[in-house]
Amino acid sequence: MADVEMMEGDDALAPIKILIDELRNDDCQQRLKSVRRLMTISTALGPERTREELVPYLNEMAAEMEDEDEVLLAMAEELGNLIEHVGGNDHAHVLLLPLETLCAMEEALVRDKAVESLNKVAVVLPNAEETFVPLLRRLATGDYNSTRIAAAPLFATVYKRVSDASKTDMRQMFSQLCKDDIPMVRKAACSALGGLASELGASAVHTEVLPLFAKLAQDDQDSVRIVAVDNCVTLGKLLPADKAQSLVFPVIRQLQQDKSWRVRYMVADHFNELCDTISKDVVEGEMAPGLVKLLKDAEAEVRTAAAFKVAGFCSKISVELALQQLLPCVRDLAVDSSQHVRAALASVIMGLAPVVGKSHTIEQLLPLFLALLKDDHHEARLNIISKLDAVSSVIGVECLAQSLLPAIIELAEDKQWRVRLAIIHHIPLLATQMGMKFFEERLSKMCITWLADSVYTIREAATENLKKLTEVFGVEWANLNVMPQVLEMCGHSNYLYRMTAISSLAVLGSVVGRDSLKGLLPAILSAAKDPVPNCRFNACKALQVLVPQLEPATLDSTVKPALQALSSDEDPDVKFFASKALNAAAA
Repeated sequence: MADVEMMEGDDALAPIKILIDELRNDDCQQRLKSVRRLMTISTALGPERTREELVPYLNEMAAEMEDEDEVLLAMAEELGNLIEHVGGNDHAHVLLLPLETLCAMEEALVRDKAVESLNKVAVVLPNAEETFVPLLRRLATGDYNSTRIAAAPLFATVYKRVSDASKTDMRQMFSQLCKDDIPMVRKAACSALGGLASELGASAVHTEVLPLFAKLAQDDQDSVRIVAVDNCVTLGKLLPADKAQSLVFPVIRQLQQDKSWRVRYMVADHFNELCDTISKDVVEGEMAPGLVKLLKDAEAEVRTAAAFKVAGFCSKISVELALQQLLPCVRDLAVDSSQHVRAALASVIMGLAPVVGKSHTIEQLLPLFLALLKDDHHEARLNIISKLDAVSSVIGVECLAQSLLPAIIELAEDKQWRVRLAIIHHIPLLATQMGMKFFEERLSKMCITWLADSVYTIREAATENLKKLTEVFGVEWANLNVMPQVLEMCGHSNYLYRMTAISSLAVLGSVVGRDSLKGLLPAILSAAKDPVPNCRFNACKALQVLVPQLEPATLDSTVKPALQALSSDEDPDVKFFASKALNAAAA
C-alpha cells in the first residue's frame, strides 16, 4: 500500500514490506498467502498504524477484488482475529468498515464469514449503540439483497446492549426483513428469528415474534418454510408449555402436511425435538398419526428421515400405541423399495427391543431383524450388526443364538469386507454374552478363518479379536483353542498368512504371560529366517513388542543373536526393524 512505507535502514520490517506488496500481487495465491499473515503484518506495524493505514487499505482491497472469493474469504476470517492488533476493545470499531464491505459480497461463503467476524467484534464493542447499530441499519435497509441477508444474523448479538429506542428500531428493521420481497432475505430472517427471540422479553415474543413466525411458516417459498421448522423447536422451548401447545403446535401440524417434500423432510428430521415441546397427550394423539403419515410418504427421502426417528419416538409413547400404530409401518419399511429407507430403519430398529419388551421383540421384531440381516443392501446388514448388543440384552443369549446366530455366521463370510469387519468387532461382545462353551461350538472356528481373509484390514482386525477373546476367556482357553492354529499357520505356504500369524503371536504374547510365551518364541525366531523379507521384518517387529515380556536370559541367549544377524540383512527394511528391536532389547 502506498502509505505504508518502511525506512530504508529498517531491516526488521523488510519481510513485512514484502507481505504488504504481495497483497497487490497479480497471483491470487500470493495475495491469499499475504492475507493469511495479516496478524503478522499488524503486529509489526503496531496498533496505531494498523488502525490508520492497514485497515483502510484492506477495505479498499475488499471493494476492488469482487471476483477473488478465496482471498476475500480469508480476509473476512482474519479481520475477526485483529481485535487485539488494532488496540483492543476500545478500538475494535475500526474493523467494522472492511467487514461491512465484505457483507455486500454476492458469494455466500464470504458474506457468512464476514458476519461471523462482525459478531466477534460486536461482542467486545464498548459502545455498540454508537458504532454497531448504524452499521446494522445500513445493512438492513441497503439496496443490495446481500447486505440485507447479512444483517439478519447480527441483531441478536447486540440487542440487549442498546437503548430501548434502538431496540424498538431494531425490531422494526427485523420485521421488514421478514417481509422483504426477496425470498433469500426472508429465509435469512427466518433463520435468525429464533436467536433474536431468545434475546427478547416474553411480551415482545408474543406481540411481535409469533406473528412473524406464523407468516414465515406460510411463506410461498419452501426454502423459507424449511427454516421455520427450526423455529418451531426454538420457540417451543422458549414459551411456557401451554403457550407452546396453543401457538406453536398448529404450525407444526401445518408443516407436517406441507405440499413440499423438503419441508416434510425437515419436519421428519426434527420430529423428536418437536415432540419435546408439547405434552404427551398431544404427542400420542396427534404426533403419532403424523409420524405414520411421514413413514408412508411418497418421497423416499422423507421416509428415510422419519425411519431414523422411530425408536426415539416410540420411547415417548405407550407400548400399546407403538405396537398398534408404528409397528405396521416398521414392517412396511423393512421391505421398502428404497435401500436408503431400509438402511435407516436397520440403524434404529434394534432400539425398539428395550421399548416393546422381550415377548413383543421375539414375536414381532425378530423376523424383521432377520430380514434386514439378509438384505441385499450391505449398509442395512451393517447397521443391524452394529446394534446387536441392544437386542441380546432384551431377548437373552439362547434366543439370539437360535434366531439370529445362523444369519450372523452367514454374514461372517459376506462379500462386503465392511460387513465382515463389523461382525469381527462384535465377536468379543457375543463371546461375553454366550459363554465359553457356546462360543466354542458356534463361533470359535470362524475367528481363526478370518486370519486367512483376502483383505488385510480383516486379517488385522482378526488378530486384535483373538487378543480380546483371550482377555474374555483366559490364557488357558487361548492355549487350547487359538495358539495351535496360529502356530500351524506360521508354516503356511502363502507368505501373507505367515505374516498374519507372526503379527497374531506378537499381539497374543502381550496378554498370555511368560509361561505361554515360551511356546510362541520358537515360531517367531523361525520366521526371522523366512526367505521373504516381509516375514523377517514382521518377526523383528514381533520381537520388539515381546521384549518387555521376556526374561533376560532368553533375550541374551536367543533373541539378541537373531536380531544381530538380521541387522546385517540384505533388505533395508529388515535391517531397520532389527535395529529398532535391538535398541528395545538393550534399553
